[in-house]
Amino acid sequence: MTPAPDTDGATSASSPLAAIRAEIDTLDDAMHELLRRRAAVVARMAESQAKAGGSALRPGREAQVLRRLLARHDGRLPARAVVRLWRDIFAACTGLQGAFTIAVHALPGGETQRLAREHFGALTPLRSQPTPASALALVASGEAAAAVLALPRDEEPPDAAWWTGLDSPRLQIGARLPFLAPAAADGGAEALVVMPGAPDASGEDRSLLRIEARGPEQSRTALIAALAAAGLPPRGLILRRDPAGATALVEVEGAVAGDDPRLAALPVERALPLGFYAVPLRRG
Repeated sequence: MTPAPDTDGATSASSPLAAIRAEIDTLDDAMHELLRRRAAVVARMAESQAKAGGSALRPGREAQVLRRLLARHDGRLPARAVVRLWRDIFAACTGLQGAFTIAVHALPGGETQRLAREHFGALTPLRSQPTPASALALVASGEAAAAVLALPRDEEPPDAAWWTGLDSPRLQIGARLPFLAPAAADGGAEALVVMPGAPDASGEDRSLLRIEARGPEQSRTALIAALAAAGLPPRGLILRRDPAGATALVEVEGAVAGDDPRLAALPVERALPLGFYAVPLRRG
């Protein structure tokens, strides 16, 4: 008499399907055990750092982990899936160090909310805000651990140019989203993460500087030349002019701190670092 198949077509506990399922169960148990051990280590670390204070968010360290994992990754599981899995792990472990909420400047189309959700995990509370200023206010007051704001662009309206009044070094840029995107994603939605205090360097970073010029150095050409001469050749520059002069947002390579001597060499009224972020990965 032929045994009745189960609902998936397996004919016995010794069938190939049953063996594969058993192997998957073993792997799931091993993965779960490692997650439990990771959470315990994070909890122990949080206890040791409790007196130090500061933000539990460590975007530079997370970027180091993802770069290492993706460098060794192969097989059929997409790299994007690996990043999504670890982003949820990061968020869950950050939550072990204290509840945290992310403020998001909500834009039409929901792109900033989507980027925030992908980066900070499925369970992290998001608070949508009507303006960049209101999102930053939540971070400044301690009601949110970070703010997700649209990437600055040329010719944006004044109320969207949040970088012109960013209260640095109290608040600083610490990440750029998404961290992993297809190589052909140029022009896709991007955002910056602003958090309290200085971010941690990842080893491959880019900084954003706010330059205030009030003389002949306020033209785009003059600013680019001055930055290059000081050893800070710009990768990008957004320039806003007003009757008093010009304010520029400049992207440069490396993690630039406030005491960097190259800033003092600039012939401008003020050069203020607004933070830095781990260089995002682009994959074909």
